[in-house]
Amino acid sequence: MSYPLGKRSLKNMQGIHPDLYAVVEKAISITDQDFTVIEGLRTRERQKQLVRKGFSKTMNSRHITGHAVDIVPYPIAHRLNYPDYMWDDVADSMLEAARILDVDLEWGYAKWGWDKPHYQLAWRSYK
Repeated sequence: MSYPLGKRSLKNMQGIHPDLYAVVEKAISITDQDFTVIEGLRTRERQKQLVRKGFSKTMNSRHITGHAVDIVPYPIAHRLNYPDYMWDDVADSMLEAARILDVDLEWGYAKWGWDKPHYQLAWRSYK
């Protein structure tokens, strides 16, 4: 199945690294589960807010440099409560798109055991 990126996703992808943009575009074209980009590039002020609220644990976020996006299955659910298979379908499409495009991508949940919406270009390849 192929889905188009919605207006919200396109808006939230403004300012992200071109390789990450390409991965998201490829992923939406191969996914079985539609998704939405809920956040991309962040200001330091926005990051401080998220750390204060406990939604982020660092001021060294890849979002600040445009090297990360947060993606959720569509339609958007209250408090991000989705069945695991929906998260897994989105992750499968993002990681497969990264593999196809030869982009070093990390999924927050696989890396830290939490943060299912988070995808970032790996530090080792994108400083």
